[in-house]
Amino acid sequence: MKASGHSPTVRRRRLSKALLAFRRQADLRAEEVARRLGWQASKVTRIERNEWKLPSVGDVLDLLDLYDVTDKTVRDAMIALARQARQRGWWEEYRDVLGGALPEFEIEARTIRTFETLLVPGLLQTAAYAGAVFRGGQAIDDELVERRVEARLTRQRIFDSDHPPTLWAVIDEAALLKHAGGPHTMRAQLEHIIEMARRPKIGVQVLPNAVGAHASMSGPFSILEFTEADPTLVYVETTTGDLFVEGDEAVSRYTLRYDHLRASALSAEASEKYLIDLVGQLK
Repeated sequence: MKASGHSPTVRRRRLSKALLAFRRQADLRAEEVARRLGWQASKVTRIERNEWKLPSVGDVLDLLDLYDVTDKTVRDAMIALARQARQRGWWEEYRDVLGGALPEFEIEARTIRTFETLLVPGLLQTAAYAGAVFRGGQAIDDELVERRVEARLTRQRIFDSDHPPTLWAVIDEAALLKHAGGPHTMRAQLEHIIEMARRPKIGVQVLPNAVGAHASMSGPFSILEFTEADPTLVYVETTTGDLFVEGDEAVSRYTLRYDHLRASALSAEASEKYLIDLVGQLK
């Protein structure tokens, strides 16, 4: 089964950005827009900050009329975005087990660059490895674990889409030396990474323990790039929830950090050899 071609979350974000730009072009303050449309003062701000869940096509049309957006192609595109933003993504079926919104952005990302310290990246995990990670020595119901694994594998269907993203993963050696699920499970997981890394649009680099202190000692993160219509986003997982970082300056800092990590890691070729040798040690 292939992943859906677009994300309602990304489309909503794009729509909010466009409507903000239209208001600024019309040289109107948010308060004036709300007054003219008979809305509460905060409604325009919520829309422009992407704090809405189900955009109203009628509201979008009212804003386009007020901003004097008359080009039919532009108007049709905005209405299409509003309708797409109201659809349900596959992740809605797994809200009970998905901890955050990352899959909502992955599905429409053009490039994903990720760094992991203690785990194999979720997009490269096998079912057995993911199950072992979810259990983690805790008393978790088997049915719940299976459902979490199912959601994780569904995330990975983006690589089977007509236009899969480019994935580049830097994995700390420490994550590869942890035998989550035991040697057999870990061997299969390493073999899966090798197989995935041989795909044209996937690259893997191992960051050796011998490097010592490196550019991201504070932890893992991912950089998601989209089309020109959507700004780059940085995802940082925390113990209390997801953190999404935006803005050119902040994104540039993470991009520089990622470049340093790649420079410190083994090359893709050397990383494959390392993984093959590690598999051999587990046989």
